[in-house]
Amino acid sequence: MNHWLLAAAIAALLTFAVHTFVGGRLIAAPLLAAPGLARIPRLTTYYCWHMVSILLLAMALALGWTAWQANPPMVLLLVVLAAAFALLSLGLAAAFRVSPWQLPQWIFFVLIALLGAAGLSA
Repeated sequence: MNHWLLAAAIAALLTFAVHTFVGGRLIAAPLLAAPGLARIPRLTTYYCWHMVSILLLAMALALGWTAWQANPPMVLLLVVLAAAFALLSLGLAAAFRVSPWQLPQWIFFVLIALLGAAGLSA
């Protein structure tokens, strides 16, 4: 068993839980109820929120699976995705001139990418 990948899977599962249960209440629900946002953009945003939820759960399951069944190409894909999501978060913070702490998603994704990379090299 690869303990680094198991740790990455746990980090991804924690990210899924925070995104779904905390972010869903604090971010997705107010977006869905936003009266100033037209219906189709509102529903599209809500749809994208749930796509991310599904992707995070899939990442957690895939990383968990690769902790027991070696699959370097899959781990590499997951590490690259996590790193890309971290960079996207930091890039949005820079582009819109807000503190990275106001868009803290990057922290979770950096952790997943680093643990996954450690697992890949182990």
